[in-house]
Amino acid sequence: MAQDVINLSLDPRSVTGKAVKHLRKNGKVPAVIHDHGRPSIIVEADAVNMLKIYQQIGKHHPINLSAGGKTYTAMIKTVEFEPRKHRLNHIVFNAVAADQMVEAEIPIEPRYAEGNDASPAERSGLIVLNNLELVTIEALPKNLPDVIYYDAERLSAIGDQVSVADLILPADVELKTELTHAVATVYEPSALAAANESAGGTAEETVPAEEEAGESSEAANESNEGAQDSSSSKEEA
Repeated sequence: MAQDVINLSLDPRSVTGKAVKHLRKNGKVPAVIHDHGRPSIIVEADAVNMLKIYQQIGKHHPINLSAGGKTYTAMIKTVEFEPRKHRLNHIVFNAVAADQMVEAEIPIEPRYAEGNDASPAERSGLIVLNNLELVTIEALPKNLPDVIYYDAERLSAIGDQVSVADLILPADVELKTELTHAVATVYEPSALAAANESAGGTAEETVPAEEEAGESSEAANESNEGAQDSSSSKEEA
């Protein structure tokens, strides 16, 4: 999907602060576009469509925005959810220049030989533990990939490991993550189980940080937007 063009039309928004709760009741999500130091553009989007787009592109795929008669190439910077309902509360876009390098976090996935759906280690009963799910890269917006792969066929014996340096990197993309960072490691099942038991089995499922931000962070954003609007009005006066 790296070359797919994603378009989104946004409507101007005059409502800020606590009043945005009425937008959400009407199926809208408040958003803001940051544009290279210029005054922020306060907008709103259809909540259902926006959620679908976010699930499709994440924070690593450029999106063409249309707002207030202008167009922007942008990327999603932050997303805030209402965790109980998994509802979008707020979106922040960063406008990007087509000829300037940008940093993005890209998902990492294994690549298997044709006809396989697991590594040699997994096919022999061993466990491959993922040590890293995202890698930071730098590239022009048009060259940002949606996923970066590693050759999972290299994982066959206990102790085998793939590092960031082993990732299959697309052309015109520069890695920013430390090259020695482990991506995936092969373990013997019983040894891994023993290690987990000795650690007390305390691993718990956690809520993503951007969801934990909740409405308190979102309210702060809205207050800031309101302040920006007020400041802009004073300057115009």
